[in-house]
Amino acid sequence: MANATKASIKQAYQTHDRDTGSVEVQVALLTTRIKDLTQHLQKFMKDHSSRRGLIVMVSKRRRLLDYLSSRDEARYQKLIERLGLRR
Repeated sequence: MANATKASIKQAYQTHDRDTGSVEVQVALLTTRIKDLTQHLQKFMKDHSSRRGLIVMVSKRRRLLDYLSSRDEARYQKLIERLGLRR
């Protein structure tokens, strides 16, 4: 993922002007990487090491979303709606 893409995602999902590590930013970055890797795996079906990496990223995103859901349900609902995630 290019630095410009990362910066635009951080800017779009940050909660304040110096925010780079909030749950929203982390989940948005992971979602972008998951989408890119999913497209890669559709093309290269036998790339098992990348498949494992995808599973790890999906699990991490799930844990972050569970954390956000337990802390602030409104922020959680807003984030999954904004990212277009099923849940």
